[in-house]
Parts: sequence; structure tokens; C-alpha cells
Amino acid sequence: MRILLNTLLFLAITNLYAQNSITGTVVDTNTKQGLVYANVYFTEIEKGTATDENGFFSLENIPSGQYKVLVSILGYETKSVNVNIPNTTNLEIALTPSAIEMEAVIVSTPFHKLQSENVMKVEHETMQNLKAKGAINLSDGITNIAGVESVTTGLSIGKPVIRGLSSNRVLVYAQGVRLENQQFGDEHGLGLSDSGIESVEVIKGPASLLYGSDALGGVLYLNPEKFAQSNTSNADFSGNYFSNTQGFNTNAGYKSSDEHYKFLFRGSLTEHADYQTNDYRVTNTRFREQDFKAGLGYQKNSFKTEFRYNVNNSKLGIPEDIGEQSTNKTPLLPFQNITNHLFSSKSTVFFKNSRLDINLGYIYNDRKEFEEHHHHEEDEHEEEEHEHDEHEEEALEAALHMKLKTANYDIKYNLPKLGKFETIVGVQGMNQINTNYGEEQLIPDATTNDIGVLATSHIHFEKVDVQLGARFDNRSLDVATGLQKDFNSFNGALGFKTNIANNITARVNFASGFRAPNLAELTSDGSHEGTNRYEIGNPNLDNEQNFQSDVALEFKNDHVEFFVNGFYNKINNYIYLSPDGTEIDGDPVFVYLQNDANLYGGEVGLHIHPHPLDWLHIESSFETVTGKQANDDYLPLIPANSLTNILRVEFEKPWFKKGYAFIKLTTTFNQNNISAFETSTDGYNLLSAGLGGSFKLFNNEASITISGTNLTDKTYINHLSRLKPDGIFNMGRNITIGLTYNL
Repeated sequence: MRILLNTLLFLAITNLYAQNSITGTVVDTNTKQGLVYANVYFTEIEKGTATDENGFFSLENIPSGQYKVLVSILGYETKSVNVNIPNTTNLEIALTPSAIEMEAVIVSTPFHKLQSENVMKVEHETMQNLKAKGAINLSDGITNIAGVESVTTGLSIGKPVIRGLSSNRVLVYAQGVRLENQQFGDEHGLGLSDSGIESVEVIKGPASLLYGSDALGGVLYLNPEKFAQSNTSNADFSGNYFSNTQGFNTNAGYKSSDEHYKFLFRGSLTEHADYQTNDYRVTNTRFREQDFKAGLGYQKNSFKTEFRYNVNNSKLGIPEDIGEQSTNKTPLLPFQNITNHLFSSKSTVFFKNSRLDINLGYIYNDRKEFEEHHHHEEDEHEEEEHEHDEHEEEALEAALHMKLKTANYDIKYNLPKLGKFETIVGVQGMNQINTNYGEEQLIPDATTNDIGVLATSHIHFEKVDVQLGARFDNRSLDVATGLQKDFNSFNGALGFKTNIANNITARVNFASGFRAPNLAELTSDGSHEGTNRYEIGNPNLDNEQNFQSDVALEFKNDHVEFFVNGFYNKINNYIYLSPDGTEIDGDPVFVYLQNDANLYGGEVGLHIHPHPLDWLHIESSFETVTGKQANDDYLPLIPANSLTNILRVEFEKPWFKKGYAFIKLTTTFNQNNISAFETSTDGYNLLSAGLGGSFKLFNNEASITISGTNLTDKTYINHLSRLKPDGIFNMGRNITIGLTYNL
């Protein structure tokens, strides 16, 4: 650690290379006219600007080295250009008109390429687009991404599901660091606000090469909002109203940058009452969330660094049955009170043709659960006399109180490009301490230590791109009960991307991943509230180890886009719960066992944008996944097959810019492929619609969105709802109205 700190200090104070400037113009390929307000962005140094009315741009204080410049503007294909500074001082970049949405750089993969250049297929969606489709919160929004669903407990608690895998089999990254918040628990959600999140990326399939243990099923990567461009500042505030829950969220932010320093901050508040179905309100699905984010960045010479902080406090009701019918927003017992602190720093030192990236993180998760206490020894008179005081005490003392403190690091060195090879080597690690303070204990006190080393290369051949890599990991567990465990795993990945015909791109990827057993699976010994079962852990569990093959074909021309993705995922030593035929205190005993499992399926999609009707978009997608154990028993929590059809139009008026309107029909099919402890669910259709755009208000830009979900007020139950066993419906009709104002 001392060596690392000394290295960081040395990098921070050393001026290695002279600064440079670059100028250029961005023009239309056909007319050669300059494009105004085109974005020019250096991805590695995270520095950019916009073109003026003649398409001209200039950037100063660029360190020497090789960089990728991303040029984008609405209505044109995004283009990436490689430049060598100081050899390149002036650029002319020609963009081709296109009805396709602007491409973005994929940050969750190590080489930071455009999706069209990436060997691995990664889904990317902006948070703005997800909210425009009526998403109430982050966990609801990600379900609009193909291959991604959410295990939910009402509206407030949601866990990402990627191609049928969830909980500790899916990693979540926020602010560039691994998020740890006791995600093993059924009622432990993301604990993140969508406020201040710019975009979402999803790696579907094993990503242990890049992220280590627990990335066996994939990665949900949340990109924070960027700092302001150099020598600019801006502020904004927004508000949304949700008719179904009579809820709202508000947020406000400000950011400013000069040539060397940059900062931002953003705060938000969200409150919802119990959600309404066609027949009733679902008692205690109400919640309140407060969120604050701040960031500070510095760049000079060949060193840049940024520090970000996020604190999120959520008070979440835990629904049990249908009871009180009200629109109160204060949760009833039982409820959770969770405070999550996330500190992160990201630093880069630029050498002439290489760079060193150092990401550090610290997550402090403080989780409390409050519930009714039962006092059997008090007589009826005493109980009635002290009823008020007892409830006061219950509100102060948590029955369950856990603190999880996680420090992690991710250090990667991007070697100088050698011919056709781009190569990265790195080391990642984590130290985690879990401590109990309440009278109840789900898992014992424990310390976890991870360390992993990796190497990966991207090779550019004339007709094919190849990406390959290997990694070794060690995880050690030291549990307060005396249990000590070590888990090791070696993993690799190999992928190919090529154009097999005109406008047709093929990707083939093979990857392995692993997951070490979590503390609940190893050490549980007690009744699990809400499930009426007594769970006993198994200290002899082995790693889950998987291997996935993934094939993706994509066709694009001026009028049509079509894609088909297929995967086969084999998991050895899949961990699951099974009854052993005995009872303890009247509850059936469930034990953790292992068996091999297989998951397979994929996604198919079509996007038509006929020329010259470039304003018209017809989109359709279908997704399916099947999960089975080796004995042919189905796996639990596998999402039902679904089909989504969208008709979308875009329009521009002198007084209304970036206008859009859409109508969407989502068809979810019957799910009868269920595990022994699940119930099947019927299919249903959900109709959604919305419109929005921006306009001038007091000489500043304002944006408005209006969207409706479940417009027919359909009564239905999603297969991944944890309220399904009680026959409780999902949310009915909801109208969302949002307004954002930029200062």
C-alpha cells in the first residue's frame, strides 16, 4: 500500500511531457458544409468541446500520446479517429448523415471502443431514454434493455437479472468501482438512484476476465454524468410526477470546469405512496429516497484524476399482505433504512504511447431493518398502557443491523501499441468486512479478501478483430465462527469480430467465469423471514464455474437494422436450495446443494427507418431464456419469453426541438417452466405511450416528457415479482409527467 501511495504521489506531481493543442473542422460528407455544435471528445483524457457555427473546433493542453477522438452529432453516424499528438495538429472530419441513433464509447470493456468496433456485444442505453419510456426508477428502467429483467419486491426493491442469472451472479459497477451492498439477500436491491447516472451498459455473459468473482452472469455498468466541458458551466433542475403512486422525484445539479479543475454536484429526493393495481393498493410498497452526488477533477500536463462521492439514504417499506389502503408515504413496519456511501477515485498518468489507470473505491453500506416485536410476558393492561412507548422504541432499535465496509482497487497498464496488438495488464483486489449490530443475524461477521491478475489483448487483422485474455483469482474468507475458506479460479476469454458480407457483422465469443459461494450459502443457520423456511448453509460448497459461447449477427443499411444473438451457458456446481424433509420450530429445513446447470436462449431484433421517412422508426425485439439443472429440473427465477413492438416518430419544429412520440406493446408469454418451489404465471400484454421534446423558456432550454405505462390498467403478475406467491398484482396504469430546465 505504501508503494502504491508513493506511486500516486509521484504521478500527481510529475510533469512528464509538454502540452499540445489541436484544431480542426467537422463537415458533412456530401455537402462539405461545417456542422455546428458537433461534439469532439478525447475518450482517454475525457476532454472535449463543440464546434462553432463554421464547424471549427480547438482544444488545448493535450498531453503527448496516441488517442481516440470521438465525433458525434444527432442525425449523423458517430465516428472515431485515431490521432498521434503532437504529430497531428489539424483535422478535417467528415460525418455521414444517418437516421440511426448516435453511437457511444463502451466504457465497461477495457479498450473503450465504439460498439461497432467492439469484439464483445455490449448493450448501451442512456438514462434519459429509459426515463422517457416511463421508467419509475433505475431497477425499472433496465428492464427496457434486451436480455435484462429485474427481481422485484414492489417498486422500491429491484435486483438485475441478466439472461436468467441474478443476485451474486451479476456484478454492478457504479462510478467505476464494484458496488457491494449485501446483494445476496432477496430483499436487498440496488441501493442506487438514477439521478446523476448518464448511461447504462450491460455485459451479457461471464465477465470474470475483466471483473473477477461474481461476474459469472454478467455486469451492469452505470456511467456517471460527465463533467462540464472546459471553460463552461451549467445548472439544471427537474421534477417528475407519477400518477399511480401520487409520487414525485426532484433533482438539481450544477457543474463547472476550467482548463485544469472541474467539479459537479447533484441532489435528489424521491417519495412514493403504495402502488395501485386495478383492485387495491399494495400495502407498504411506499418508500422515500434521498441522494447526493459530488465530483472533483483535476488535469494538468500528463496526469488527470477525479474523485466522486455518493451518499444514498432509502427508507423502504417491506410489503407482506394487503392491508391499510392509503396514500401515506411513511413506511409501515417492517421497513428497511439503508444508507450507502460510495467513494471513488480514478487517476490516469499518460506516457508517450501508453498509460496507467488507477481506480480506487470504498463502499460503506449501513443496513437496518425494523419490525414488530412481540412481548408475550406482559399482561394485557401493561401492554395497552405502554403501546405508544413500545412503538417509539421499535422505531429506534433495529432488529437487523449490518455494516459492510468494502475497499477495492483496479490498476491497469495500457502497453504501447505493438503492430496490430493493443494489450492491457492489470491487478484487481478487494478487502471486505461484514459486522452485525442487531439482535438478529442473517450472516456472521466475516472478512473477505480478493486478488486477481489479468492480461488481455485486442488484435487488429485486415478482415477480423480478435480479443483474448486470461486471469487468475484468489478469494479468502475468514468467518467469526471459525470457518476459513480459500477459493481459486483461472478464467479466459476469446472473441472474434468480422464482416462476413456487405453490411453484415458477426461476433463469436467464448468466455469462462466463476463465483465463490457467498456467506449465506456457506454459513446460514436459522429461519428466513418471509419465506417460512429454516435455511442451513453448506461449508463444503465449491466454486460455481461456467463456460458460455455467444454468437451475434448484425445487419445494417440506410433503412434496416437486424440482429440476432444466441448463447449457451454451462454452469458447473450451480448452488441451489432444496428441502431435506425435516422441520425445525415448525419450518421445513432447506439446505444448500450443488448440481450442474445449463442456460440457453437469446434475443432477436428489427429496426426499420425507411428513407426518406427518416423520422419514422418501427422496432421489434424478442427475448428468450431457458434454465435447467442437469437432472432436467428447471431453475428458479427465469424470466418469461417476451416480445416488444414500438412505433416511434421524431420531429423538429421551430418552437419545439428534439421532438418524439412513441407507442409500445409488450407481450409477455406464459411461464410454465418453473422450479419445484415456484408457481407458474400467465401471459399478458402491456400498452405504453409517450411524447416529449425541448423548447425555449426565458432564453434557456426546457424539456418536457409525458409517458404512460400499462395504459389499459391490466391486472397481471410478473414471474420475477417476489409478491407472486401471495397473488399480489403488479402496478396498474401510471402516467408520468416530467420537466427539466437548463440554466
